[in-house]
Amino acid sequence: MNSPASRSTIAWLLFTSDIIGLLFCFNLAFLLRLEEIIDWRSPILYGLILVYLLGLYLADTYRLEIKLSGLWTSERVLFGILATVTVITSCIYLTGLWGSEPIVGRGILFISVGFFTIWAIAWRLLTGKWVKITEAKSRFLVLGSGEQALRFGLEYQSFHAKTDFVFLTKNNLEINQKLETEQNLIIDNFDNFSTWSKQSWSGVLIDDTVDNLSNEMIRELMEMRLKGVYVYSLANFCEQYWQKIPPSYIQDDWFAFTSGFSILHNRINIKLKKVIDKVAAGLLLILTFPLFVLVAIAIKLDSPGAILYSQVRTGLNGKKFKVYKFRSMCQNAEKQGIQWAKKRDPRITRVGFFLRLSRIDELPQIWNVLKGDMSLVGPRPERPEFDLQLREEIPYYDVRYLVKPGITGWAQVCYPYGSSVEDAYQKVAYDLYYIKNYSLLLDLKIAFKTLRVMILGKGR
Repeated sequence: MNSPASRSTIAWLLFTSDIIGLLFCFNLAFLLRLEEIIDWRSPILYGLILVYLLGLYLADTYRLEIKLSGLWTSERVLFGILATVTVITSCIYLTGLWGSEPIVGRGILFISVGFFTIWAIAWRLLTGKWVKITEAKSRFLVLGSGEQALRFGLEYQSFHAKTDFVFLTKNNLEINQKLETEQNLIIDNFDNFSTWSKQSWSGVLIDDTVDNLSNEMIRELMEMRLKGVYVYSLANFCEQYWQKIPPSYIQDDWFAFTSGFSILHNRINIKLKKVIDKVAAGLLLILTFPLFVLVAIAIKLDSPGAILYSQVRTGLNGKKFKVYKFRSMCQNAEKQGIQWAKKRDPRITRVGFFLRLSRIDELPQIWNVLKGDMSLVGPRPERPEFDLQLREEIPYYDVRYLVKPGITGWAQVCYPYGSSVEDAYQKVAYDLYYIKNYSLLLDLKIAFKTLRVMILGKGR
C-alpha cells in the first residue's frame, strides 16, 4: 500500500464489508433456523453488529500487513470473533436474554458467527491479493541538502518498497558514495531541476534546511503544483502520511508559523481535558480495583519485594514527580546503576513480563492522574537522568514537557518498544504530532488503540 491514505481506504472498505456481511449472515441464520426474515428494526441486531465491529477493530483486523503481533490476518479475525462471542454470550446469560429474543438464541448466534467468520476471512484474503496486484509504484523528487534528505528516503523505502526517489542537492558529492550501494536512489544537482520537473511525479518533497530556492525553481514548482503534483516540506509530508513530525526536519520558524498546538493556548480544551481526566480516572480506579487486588497477589507470590514501585520522572514544565507502577522487575533491579530497560530484560519477573506486555503495570498511575501530575493521554514522562542525554541529542526534546505527561500516548500506540536514543527520537516525533494536532477525538483514538495493545499483548 502506497500511503496511509490508501491504507485508510482499504480499512473503510473492510469495515463496510463487515457491516454488510453481518447483516447478511444474521438474515441467513434466521432463514435457515426459523424460515423467516430478520426484523431489521431490532435494536439488538445493531447492538450486536457494533460489538462485533469493535471486537474486530481491537483485534487489529483492519490492517493487511503480512503479520502483526505474531498473528496473520485470518488468525486475528478468528481471535477477534471468538473474544467477541465470549463477551456477547456472557452478557446474554447475565441479562437473561436467552429465549426471550430469537436473535440471541444459540441457533441464530452460532450459525451467523460461522458464516460471518468465513465471510470476514475471505474478504481480507481477496482484498490482500487485490492490493498486491494493483499497487502502483511511486516516484518522488526530493530537494534536499544531503544527509537529512537521504535519511528520509531510506526510511520511507523501508516501509514502501515500491518507491523511487530522485535527490537534487547542492552538495551531492558528500553523499554520492553512500548512494552507490542503495537501490532506486538517484542523485543529481539543483542545476538540473528544470529537466527533472518535466517528468511525472507522485510529489515533490523539500527539505526545510535547503537554502533559498532560486526564482526560476520556485516558478517551476508553482507550475508543477498547478498541474496537480503535490509539493510538501519533509515535516508536512511526515505529519500527513506518517502521523509524526521528526524533530530534525523542522526549525524555529516552523513553530512560529505553523497551525495547531491548541492544547497549549485553548483554555476550553485545557479545562475540558482536566475534567475528563479526573472523571475517567475515578471510574477506572473503581472498575479496575478487583484487578489491582489480583495483580498484587500475583506479584507477591511470584517474587519477594514491594507490590508498587515508584520512580522520579519529569512532568509538566520540567517539574519532577513520583510515578507509580506495579513492580515488574526483581528487587534491587538497579543496584548496578540506572540503565535503559531492554526488550528481553533479565531483571523482569515472570509476572512482570505479563504486566508489561499488557501494560497493566501502568495502572497505578491512575493515582498520578487524580493528583494532577499526569493526564490519561500525553507524552510518556522520562527519567531526569535520561533527559540530560536526550535533550542534547534530540532537537526540540523539551517541547514534549509543555503538556502533562500521560499514562498512554500517541508514541506508545504507534511505535514499538524502544531502548535507545534513536527510539527516543522516533517517540519525540510522535509526541510533536500529538501536541500539534491535539483533539478530544485524537485522545479517544489513542484510548481505543491502547485497549487494543493491552488485549493483543503488544506492550513491552
